[in-house]
Amino acid sequence: MEDRPAPDAAKLLSQWMEWETGETPPGRVMSNLKTGGLRELLEAMVGESES
Repeated sequence: MEDRPAPDAAKLLSQWMEWETGETPPGRVMSNLKTGGLRELLEAMVGESES
């Protein structure tokens, strides 16, 4: 696994909004969200809500 910086929620939201406004195609947005750490952010949020 490669070393990635911690997910940046504001950046991930910005990338999502690019899709909602039609600036970026869905495939590119999904790629950006994946490499930006969306999964890790969601996993951390689920872990916090369960404790």
